[in-house]
Amino acid sequence: MGRPIGPEDALDRSEGFGERLLGRLLDRAHEMPPWLVAPLAAEKVHAIGGRDISILLQDYAQLSLVPLPGRGLTGGEPLPLEGSLAGRAFLSETVVEHRQADGVRMFLPLLHGSGKIGVMALTLDGVTDDGRRLLRRLAGLVAGLLVTKNDYTDQFLRTRRREPMSVPAEIQWSLLPPLTMTTPQVAVAGILEPAYNVAGDSLDYALNDDVLHLAMIDAMGHGLNAAVLATVAVGAYRHARRARSGLAELYAFMDTAIDQQFGPDHFVTAQMMRLNVGTGHLEWVNAGHPAPLLIRDHEVIGALEGSSTLPVGFGGSTPQINHERLRPGDRVLAYTDGLIEEHTTGGELFGEERLIATIERVAPAGATVQQMVRDLSRTLMRERGGITSDDATLFLIEWRGGTADVPAGHLMGRGAVRKSAVPPAAGAVEQ
Repeated sequence: MGRPIGPEDALDRSEGFGERLLGRLLDRAHEMPPWLVAPLAAEKVHAIGGRDISILLQDYAQLSLVPLPGRGLTGGEPLPLEGSLAGRAFLSETVVEHRQADGVRMFLPLLHGSGKIGVMALTLDGVTDDGRRLLRRLAGLVAGLLVTKNDYTDQFLRTRRREPMSVPAEIQWSLLPPLTMTTPQVAVAGILEPAYNVAGDSLDYALNDDVLHLAMIDAMGHGLNAAVLATVAVGAYRHARRARSGLAELYAFMDTAIDQQFGPDHFVTAQMMRLNVGTGHLEWVNAGHPAPLLIRDHEVIGALEGSSTLPVGFGGSTPQINHERLRPGDRVLAYTDGLIEEHTTGGELFGEERLIATIERVAPAGATVQQMVRDLSRTLMRERGGITSDDATLFLIEWRGGTADVPAGHLMGRGAVRKSAVPPAAGAVEQ
């Protein structure tokens, strides 16, 4: 028989400094008004000796990081995602440190789940590993609070806007899921252009158990009518998906909803996909939409053509479901026809061949799906001479393989520290 267990054997449940600092913020989170999230985060950073604190949110066009206003926060001009230390932290999902005369400037990505919200920037006299760990956890808590409180305020949305937004775009953005998601098995990223005037393009996805569901939608027409049409299509898609409908039934439900609401003169082209993230088995229905492209080792293997059916709303027959087995590392790019049907400044149709050439030029530098989709969108915009007369949407899927049972240590890469011993890159603002 062992000795009796006494009070001295109990676990130490007393609060350490870091737990106390984070706990006090968490204890207030339930009833905290949205406008207090960033100021209270600044207050906690001040408590550990931090100064010049900024909370920066990504703008809608994915071009810059915009500072939130608030007590205890440093404002200033937006920082570009390309060419700034804050942008490097955001895009790489790692902590960036820059040593300067008065201490260490730190840029911590605000990561919520697998999405990226923005960056927390601050200056310390010096930083230890314990300080880095505490700040990473504080940044994670702040990101979660910003997402949670976003539905109760317009403050965060207003901060992210760099120009006026049209009513159709307002509708579309209110429908969209987060445009990035990363898990050990699959990663996705999307971008919509023009960000402040998009109307008929939309997308939706959900990861249910081991299946990633995706729909990309391009409603006919422009302006408010297209936005309303796309809204009904997305609503019908979600309803059928959540009822566990198969792809054929899902198409039929969307088709009926559009036809009954708008009649035979209105339609939506769409791409509906299901990817088993455990096996890499991809199946899809193409309803009059451009075929997605399969990218392997930075090269476009080809278009996933398969059988196509009539656009949603035309009363098509039961669609044939197409199949493809992906390899680990494969990427699938879905896009709307606004990308390839645009005319260049010389009047020439942009076309699929030029799209493929651009993908293969950009893909090697796209370490993450979000980096690739951003780089591709910007490059395509330049090659089209800055013209976007129609909505142009990209959505990229990367299947990574493996199983969902990933050891915790494999998920620790996000938040690693990247130190900078050189002056800030062009466009960086030391606040």
